[in-house]
Amino acid sequence: MSSVPRLVIAAPSSGSGKTTVATGLMAAFAARGLAVSPHKVGPDYIDPGYHALATGRVGRNLDAYLCGPELIGPLFAHGARGCDLAVVEGVMGMFDGAAGEGELASTAHVAKLLRAPVVLVVDASSQSRSVAALVHGFASWDPEVRVGGVILNKVASDRHEALLREALDSAGVPVLGVLRRVPQVDTPSRHLGLVPVAERRAAAVEAVAAMEAQVSAGCDLEALIALARSAGALSCAAWDAAEVLASSPPPPLPSPTLDFARAGGPPSSLGAAPPDPRFGPEGASSSNAGRADHAHPDSKVTVAVAGGPAFTFSYAEHTELLTAAGAEVVVFDPLRDEQLPDGTRGLVIGGGFPEVYAAELSANEPLRKAVGALAESGAPMAAECAGLLYLCRELDGRPMCGVLDATARMSERLTLGYRDAVALSDSVLAVAGTRMRGHEFHRTVVEPGSGAAPAWGVRAPERRVEGFVQQGVHASYLHTHWAAEPGVARRFVERCRTS
Repeated sequence: MSSVPRLVIAAPSSGSGKTTVATGLMAAFAARGLAVSPHKVGPDYIDPGYHALATGRVGRNLDAYLCGPELIGPLFAHGARGCDLAVVEGVMGMFDGAAGEGELASTAHVAKLLRAPVVLVVDASSQSRSVAALVHGFASWDPEVRVGGVILNKVASDRHEALLREALDSAGVPVLGVLRRVPQVDTPSRHLGLVPVAERRAAAVEAVAAMEAQVSAGCDLEALIALARSAGALSCAAWDAAEVLASSPPPPLPSPTLDFARAGGPPSSLGAAPPDPRFGPEGASSSNAGRADHAHPDSKVTVAVAGGPAFTFSYAEHTELLTAAGAEVVVFDPLRDEQLPDGTRGLVIGGGFPEVYAAELSANEPLRKAVGALAESGAPMAAECAGLLYLCRELDGRPMCGVLDATARMSERLTLGYRDAVALSDSVLAVAGTRMRGHEFHRTVVEPGSGAAPAWGVRAPERRVEGFVQQGVHASYLHTHWAAEPGVARRFVERCRTS
């Protein structure tokens, strides 16, 4: 049961000011001495970094596509445990979710799952009376979504504000804040959105302080707290890494229908994958990606996790699951550290921006050789997106670790979206036949795109094979959320023990 007061910050579209308002509110509430739990709808890794700066707590994602709707409440309760208030930043427009999946993973969907009131952030810069029609439409589109107030952004003057307030009097939605049109807070972007906090720590602190000042001056914080307290209680238990690992079922037997796909068969063979009970009508969680055949011993194994400015993308639950499975997680910085942590038995390299730091990563030859040697030993390695690039032979012509016989380069084309995938090869993460959902977000190309033993068969939106499985290495563009399949962490740590 969770009764933490909470708000969901939504908008009619991207670019309306959600991040400014949500981050500013988090910082403003924290400045009042409240313990604020920060959350982000969707798979985005970057905004939670700013949320963490604003609150002093780990930013957490709530993604109903990657994790399933049934985990949104438990994951929220886990992150918000012991907090006075939670602020959830939405994604895109309020009703925009996974393509072709209706409301799934939209801000509105998550708000309903959390029984949370919504604050609508509206860019009012080019309208006056029309704002009432806009707000009325969003407030009435889905009667199960409760829009409890609106914050008007980019308001030009006192006269403009008066016109907007007069129009909204008839819409029945209170104005809880007005932010004037000011020079944009210094949050620079590049090819994949905002620059992560880890790459601009001092400037990011200043940006969050500016957001706090703007929101504190323009918003009715007492009314927003009162609205947050009107959220309905959640009846679910909080997610717990140790508990879900203890209850996760054993892995399925490898599917013989996938044999020819693993041997390089056509993508059409992916149609033979077994049904996914977690997203089917039964609604049960499969969580079958690798339960150990016996209880793990008490001794810890060291799992090195790449961090630093080049590798900033990771879900907090991954580390929690690895720890609960018996790992001692040690973070290292591939830009600075010349050796892996002492006693490393496994390696996790998540997402980030190695393309931005290709020269520095390449120059750290001792670490590249150490990673290559660890791979040669057969130790488990899990690499996602940026990690995939780092394990390639080269990136934009610069030598990388050479674990994979592939090259990577920047591309003009943005690859973005959710993916429905099935494991095509037994690996340190999953047995063949395991279904998982993931997300891709990159402007790079790896050639070839898959190895002799592909990691995944992507079933939607288009059928293709992707990624590499060789020895203990699992490398792919796909970002996955291990809370959806907690056995992934157990399987990985068990392989670290036995490899």
